[in-house]
Amino acid sequence: MKFLLVAGFPDSILQFRGALLEALQASGLEVHVAAPGLAPGSPMRQALDQRGMRAHDIPLRRTGMNPLADLRSMASLWSLMRRIRPDYTLAYTIKPVIYGSLAAWLAGVPRRYALITGLGYAFQGSEDSGRNFLRSIAQGLYRLGLGKVHATFFQNPDDEALFRSLNILSGAQVSHVVNGSGVDLHRYRTAPLPPEARFLLIARLLGDKGVREYAAAAASLRKSHPGCIFGLAGWIDESPDAIAQAELDEWVASGDIHFLGRLQDVRPAIAACSVYVLPSYREGTPRTVLEAMAMGRAIITTDAPGCRQTVEEGGNGHLVPPRSVEALAEAMKRLLQAPEQVAAMGARSRAIAQEKYDVHKINQAMLRGMGIATEPAR
Repeated sequence: MKFLLVAGFPDSILQFRGALLEALQASGLEVHVAAPGLAPGSPMRQALDQRGMRAHDIPLRRTGMNPLADLRSMASLWSLMRRIRPDYTLAYTIKPVIYGSLAAWLAGVPRRYALITGLGYAFQGSEDSGRNFLRSIAQGLYRLGLGKVHATFFQNPDDEALFRSLNILSGAQVSHVVNGSGVDLHRYRTAPLPPEARFLLIARLLGDKGVREYAAAAASLRKSHPGCIFGLAGWIDESPDAIAQAELDEWVASGDIHFLGRLQDVRPAIAACSVYVLPSYREGTPRTVLEAMAMGRAIITTDAPGCRQTVEEGGNGHLVPPRSVEALAEAMKRLLQAPEQVAAMGARSRAIAQEKYDVHKINQAMLRGMGIATEPAR
């Protein structure tokens, strides 16, 4: 029996889906992975080869709207599926979900699944004409692709409800909600708090991640707390919503932001902070928040889909309205003034991670949802 995972971004394969792929192997399946950037000799291909997984490079651009290029991607996936004959396919992120699901249907794959990990640029932000046009295109394509799968997995109930309200999913289509991608509680262990207050945000540098609000809140708080450090890790992504390099340079030059760049391992950065902040406008379930929770950190995030599910207000952190610099700065200030709360909230974060977000529990739920025999969750 063969299982094919279709991804749009090679760096996410083992970081976000590695434990799922291992669970599939443990269930006796031959695991194949298709994504751009998996050419022979590439680091990710070598990493997959070492794990006994078969990698396939495909021509797919995860951003941009080029119908001919997207059709070429779908044709390439169809050809691959006809060649390897998978028994199951699972696709995640927008283009793999749409074109991978259609290709799997055309290729006659017996069991087809999709995972919605977030809604992306088209579904977020302002109601301008450009986004509205992209949203209408995305809705139609999602409806077409998800109409060909046996079940769709969502990472929060808000996204599932939205897809149903927009009739992207009909009442008869099967869907499941899982608690995000989960976190490996053995890899992300509780770390001692630093002696001084330090905040941290890890994200692709996009406006919709709340990066500008974080920088503005840092600038405001440094007036009264000049010694406080506001860390930022990430990279400027290919997106219409990307932060400009000039903006980032200005934040760093002013001293408001301590920029860490793109990190291969986020654990040292999380261990060095006392509070983790994610002012995102919308998420599937934010992986970095789960990692920070597992390491025992208080969380400040937004009362937005995907984010709100990770925080018990006043228990393991605070929820603030999206886009509000004032509310974000006030929540950060409250924790600056109450270090004893930071420690208690961090302990509660770890407990919630253990209760809800253990990656092994989530993967077993996904395998059950795909009709794959599983061992009891650890």
